Amino acid sequence: MTTRILIVIFSLAVLPFMTGCDSKEKKSADTETKSEKEETKVEKDDGWVSLFDGLTSDGWRGFKMDHFPSGWQIDDGALHCMGSGRGEAGSKEGGDIIYDKEFQNFTLSLEWKISEGGNSGIFYLGQEGDFETIWRTAPEMQVLDNEKHPDAKLGKDGNRQAGSLYDLIPANPQNAKPVGEWNKIEITVYKGTVVHMMNGEKVLEYHLWTPEWNELVAGSKFPGLNPTWADVASKGYIGLQDHGDDVWYRNIKIKEL
Repeated sequence: MTTRILIVIFSLAVLPFMTGCDSKEKKSADTETKSEKEETKVEKDDGWVSLFDGLTSDGWRGFKMDHFPSGWQIDDGALHCMGSGRGEAGSKEGGDIIYDKEFQNFTLSLEWKISEGGNSGIFYLGQEGDFETIWRTAPEMQVLDNEKHPDAKLGKDGNRQAGSLYDLIPANPQNAKPVGEWNKIEITVYKGTVVHMMNGEKVLEYHLWTPEWNELVAGSKFPGLNPTWADVASKGYIGLQDHGDDVWYRNIKIKEL
């Protein structure tokens, strides 16, 4: 039997197996795509709306700006604040960003990842008005490297650590993941009740505009920054902080209640 005939016979014998493998791989890929589409459809049917498509900055702009600052980039499906090393001042080409729509009662869901020694924050119910920074009006869920950033040891009882209501209420339990890992959070705001969730656990709850709230704020640094800071608006902007460090945000979505 010639070598050419042997090759033909071998090819005919192997071909069904190769075709079968290709078919299984294609079927698996189709199944994954179908599953992703079904998951997205379920989320839409349940009232969730994406605030970030993973590809563009559509819907986002700088605080008190009419454009998206160049200090933020789209990086592998995430909004990436490029570290400038300028701390709270932020990058000269950056600054805090907001989604260009105000929300009142909602659940915000997203994932964040911080760089080594990094600091950032998630603002809600923020106002633009006469103030040059969003943190003069907005409560903030802290985003932090708890191991290396000095803020983790400042404040009181850990109220500047990740997941906390910054400088007011500590996250308990403190369940932030290590640097370089993604943390999933949810912030629910409903008629003055606010709940912070992090990595599947409720870490704090508080109630705006109550005597307890006013007392809490009065004992903090915020009245020195804005005498009416306790009078948080019932409707406002969602913002992401440029604190001079690399930080990433992805899978940002909201469900209005």
